[in-house]
Amino acid sequence: MPEGHSIHRVARRFQDAFVGQRLSASSPQGRFAQGAALVDGARAVEAYAHGKHFFLVFDNDLTLNVHLGMYGAWTFGGDATFRASSSIGAPRKMGEEESSDSEEAEREYVGPPAPRPTTRVRLESDNGWADLIGATTCRILEPTGVAELRKKLGPDPLDPDADPTPFYSACQKTSRPIGAVLMDQQAIAGIGNIYRAESLFRAGLDPHTPAHRVPDETTALLWRDNVRLMSTGVELGRIVTTAPEHRLGVSSRHAWPTHANYVYGRVGHTCRVCGNDAIVMEDMGGRKLYWCTVCQT
Repeated sequence: MPEGHSIHRVARRFQDAFVGQRLSASSPQGRFAQGAALVDGARAVEAYAHGKHFFLVFDNDLTLNVHLGMYGAWTFGGDATFRASSSIGAPRKMGEEESSDSEEAEREYVGPPAPRPTTRVRLESDNGWADLIGATTCRILEPTGVAELRKKLGPDPLDPDADPTPFYSACQKTSRPIGAVLMDQQAIAGIGNIYRAESLFRAGLDPHTPAHRVPDETTALLWRDNVRLMSTGVELGRIVTTAPEHRLGVSSRHAWPTHANYVYGRVGHTCRVCGNDAIVMEDMGGRKLYWCTVCQT
């Protein structure tokens, strides 16, 4: 499932390429025909993310809300001035597919390609388009619906104005494993399997530790580290969590996938820090959990 940094990149794409323009909205697949009709021809006025939820606000006070889930993805394209050419979402796994500026400049834009049969939503401006497939949630909300949804979400580490206090409080009040709390979108929004595993490793914390037993300074460290890691993810379009000293000679931009992570997906490899064959994968709450049984004590 795409994690929070990817959804913030989607919001940036829309903010750069669509906000301020009137958009044509359609549902080639047909499943979202009524919703598309509500915003067809309206002007996009704001795009933003909260955790794994994307919001596109229109000038008729309606908002398109999308949660990509396990299989959703946005694909973008347009003319040489269109700055949003890429695909973001589940089909890209942990990275994104992007076209270079030179590739775009060489092609004359004659409109969007024919949509795939699975295209849930197509949004089109004069010089570009965005297609959505496979999303778990795709709906139109009124302002009260947006407010109610956001009240249920925890603070987002990628929101510079976010107050982490609700996350700290959620940890202090529960005996659930800290590894489970980090995946609870009502406690902290945007973290998925990879950031969960990697931030716990970087903190040296056993994921099974009851959250209320995690020292306050460690809980604060987890928040700050996820702010840092997820911000890097927004910049790179990939999740890179290793420190420079653990990928000597490899820059962060070239680290993915071989040198990108400490424990996620690395069962059978020696730990980059302790050097032991101690990385394990187990189930926690129906999701895969990776950790090092030597470093995380």
